[in-house]
Amino acid sequence: MELNTLGRGQAKRVKNVIATALKRGFRMRSHSRKALAIPVTFLILFVSMLGVISITYYFAIERVNAGSQVLKVSMAKQNMNSLDDNVLSVLWQPGSSRTMEFGDCGGRLNVQPSSNSLVINITDNNEVTDTIFNANVGQTIYELPYSESADTGLYLKGDGRVIVNQTGSAITQLYIRNGLEHPEILLCYRIVTSSTTSGIESNRTVNNLRIYLVDLNSSQDIGIMGQIPLRISCNNIENTVTTYNISYQATALTVAASLDGIRGQVSIPISSTAYGAIINVELVVCDIKIERWVR
Repeated sequence: MELNTLGRGQAKRVKNVIATALKRGFRMRSHSRKALAIPVTFLILFVSMLGVISITYYFAIERVNAGSQVLKVSMAKQNMNSLDDNVLSVLWQPGSSRTMEFGDCGGRLNVQPSSNSLVINITDNNEVTDTIFNANVGQTIYELPYSESADTGLYLKGDGRVIVNQTGSAITQLYIRNGLEHPEILLCYRIVTSSTTSGIESNRTVNNLRIYLVDLNSSQDIGIMGQIPLRISCNNIENTVTTYNISYQATALTVAASLDGIRGQVSIPISSTAYGAIINVELVVCDIKIERWVR
């Protein structure tokens, strides 16, 4: 009896020892798993934060670059406006000149005296058909740095008409267009006409038609990036008068122009008597020179 009781007690103690050991083992394993999970969690968080920071930095840089391009385009517009203002300040004033600094806007300034062909024709659809001008009049282009917000098609001055019959109309065409590689700002000058009558001569009403144009053909051929000092001068004004005698009662004369392939026309009212009309067509060409200015 005593032996049996002693054996049972020992067996119980052995069970308790084993149970305690197992519990300690499970606790140690649980602590080990927790210890391993902590650095893994921090590693995941660290990698995620790096990804967020990289994406944020990329978009921030893109935004700064986009803002920089928009600023450069705005500066280029101001520079081209300033160039036109200087041209207009010497226009029709032979011997006058202006100087300016064309700022660096990240693009390229191209003065092209031998481009921009202009053809001017007149006709009354009856007795008069003539080509009164056929030559290149030049243009100035600023190639913009790449920008998605360059306002392509926007006219900064003037509009799409290559010829207008309005006294006081803007002679400037300054607008943004798509170039071969990048958007560009184009500065050129369109045709402006005006007309008057001046009494009777040989029983015919005398009509005076003036056609004004700006010729940049004597300018220096320029293609430069960076800041550029420029000199703008008015060399001379050339007047050519052609007289047409019409033997019938004409009512209108059409002046058609083709400027770099873009066509337009205006209808000039003609006063006449039963004997006809005399039409004096005066072509007024202002020779403007744009060149690099050496201080």
